Amino acid sequence: MAAIETAPSFDGAPGKGGPGRAGRNLPAAIGVGVLLAALVTGPLFSPYKAAFIGVVALAVAIGVYEVVQALRTLGAQPTLVPLLVGGVAMAVLAYRNGPDALFLALVLTVLASLAWRLADPAEGFLRDVAASTFTAVYVPFLAGFASLLAVPDDGPRRVATFLAVVVASDIGGYAAGALLGRHALAPTVSPKKSWEGFIGSLLACGGVGAVLFLQLFDASPLLGAGFGVAVALTATLGDLGESMVKRDIGIKDMGTLLPGHGGIMDRLDSLLPTAPVAYLLIMAFLPLP
Repeated sequence: MAAIETAPSFDGAPGKGGPGRAGRNLPAAIGVGVLLAALVTGPLFSPYKAAFIGVVALAVAIGVYEVVQALRTLGAQPTLVPLLVGGVAMAVLAYRNGPDALFLALVLTVLASLAWRLADPAEGFLRDVAASTFTAVYVPFLAGFASLLAVPDDGPRRVATFLAVVVASDIGGYAAGALLGRHALAPTVSPKKSWEGFIGSLLACGGVGAVLFLQLFDASPLLGAGFGVAVALTATLGDLGESMVKRDIGIKDMGTLLPGHGGIMDRLDSLLPTAPVAYLLIMAFLPLP
């Protein structure tokens, strides 16, 4: 647990691990970040927009695997196969058939996980079903809202706005926290996150949201700023939530797939809880014709 206690977080608040993201390979992290951005924006703005859903489905599958492996270290046995199949189905059905299909796919995934677990001994049944349900909701269900964002004709711009504002939260939090961070935001969960970093996230998200709403949608920048503030809140909660999960499990990262970042889930932690909020607010602020 010592590695977790001193693990640096993104916004560089004061703590045992030194300023910034000490312990990370920054050049590798930047390179992987640029590659991930290309892998997302390329399919998103290609003539075959559905290819973006393939990217979402792949991220969901890897994320589900990482969460299942992490939960297994606690003794839980989430049902990997139903979660992988159901998770990919959620990403695809949300895009093809809308919100009702996403909810239905979630219910069927949970029921399939329950049925799959019935083949094993009764000991630990409730624990395993709860772990499977948590995984189904946390990863593919929340990711399904990114698929929903992509559906309209201007879907790529909606998704890009969602992603850009979440990235602004990370960058604003990092810059303000590294330069000004003095007061810990949640010392028992993420010792190096600061209130100054959080304020930096709010300002960055509000500014980027205002600009994107005006430039991409010819909408009120005030609506964009409000959208940005909401995203900063959910992105921060998502980051802290995953930090709490990792502390409970006793790990520093959810995986090792991405040099300088950890696992896929270490990149999705802010995006996942923000996706449904972004979808609902964008649909409310930018209603379809």
